[in-house]
Amino acid sequence: MGKGRLEAFSDGVLAIIITIMVLELKVPHGSDWGALAPLLPSFWSYVLSFIYVGIYWNNHHHLLHAASQVSGGVLWANLHLLFWLSLLPFATGWMGENHFAPLPTALYGVVLLMAAIAYFGLQQCIVALDGSNSPLQRALGRDWKGKLSPLLYLSAILASFWMHWLAQGIYALVALLWLIPDRRLEHVVTRH
Repeated sequence: MGKGRLEAFSDGVLAIIITIMVLELKVPHGSDWGALAPLLPSFWSYVLSFIYVGIYWNNHHHLLHAASQVSGGVLWANLHLLFWLSLLPFATGWMGENHFAPLPTALYGVVLLMAAIAYFGLQQCIVALDGSNSPLQRALGRDWKGKLSPLLYLSAILASFWMHWLAQGIYALVALLWLIPDRRLEHVVTRH
């Protein structure tokens, strides 16, 4: 089965997710800088989520280019990932509108955690299809960022009930970890 339709569909869903998130930003009722202050939590939530969607889009692109083929299992694993990412606009809006209240901040972390688990599942489905000695498996190696991220999400979810600023810091930290270019998959795509 070809990869083109899977990649095109996923790109479309991710573009819609970003569009929904930006449409949730409210226009301020006022024309001075003070009118923007109440919107800062929503704007921060949007920026953080936009970065996360961008990270997933970038990594998904490299992941599919490293894969030699897709199967029905890969299609379902991809849909599982897109399901959790499609909840990001809701979690983003709820967290921002409620100024990082504990439950919305925790739910935001749950969505990020489940998306990370779904992405890991997608990777594993592709590796299982291509074989344990596939270029993708070699590129992933120990995948320390992929294993550390869920642990950080869990700690942020717990922190959100006591120190929402710490939870936000952890969410930003994970995003920064993934913003640092990871050349493993790029090298695999280039060589194969």
